[in-house]
Amino acid sequence: QVQLAATGGGLVQAGGSLRLSCVVSGGSFTTFAMGWFRQTPGKGKEREFVGAIDWRGTDTLYADTVKGRFTISKDNTKKTAYLQMNSLKSEDTAVYFCKVDPRFHVVTDPSGPGYWGLGTQVTVSS
Repeated sequence: QVQLAATGGGLVQAGGSLRLSCVVSGGSFTTFAMGWFRQTPGKGKEREFVGAIDWRGTDTLYADTVKGRFTISKDNTKKTAYLQMNSLKSEDTAVYFCKVDPRFHVVTDPSGPGYWGLGTQVTVSS
């Protein structure tokens, strides 16, 4: 059974940085693509796409709202992906989730197949 654990959330001032990590364990994945999403109270249950990285770790895709501020990377030897968040804004406050699957298009979709980890809270104070 695939398990994901997202960590690294916390409270930070606007303009600050945080790095989230998501570790993949279990399952039969030898390689994986990973997507990051966020969910904000008051915006319903819809999860907003933040960014994703392919299984090789060479191709990335970002939402316009975070482009230039957030960077996704991964370490296949550690089965871990990272979301480096810089120049944080109050509107980045949300619960952040990671999603894993071998297929890149799956991890860019908030619905459909794939495995989700528990979220981690990021709060940016202004």
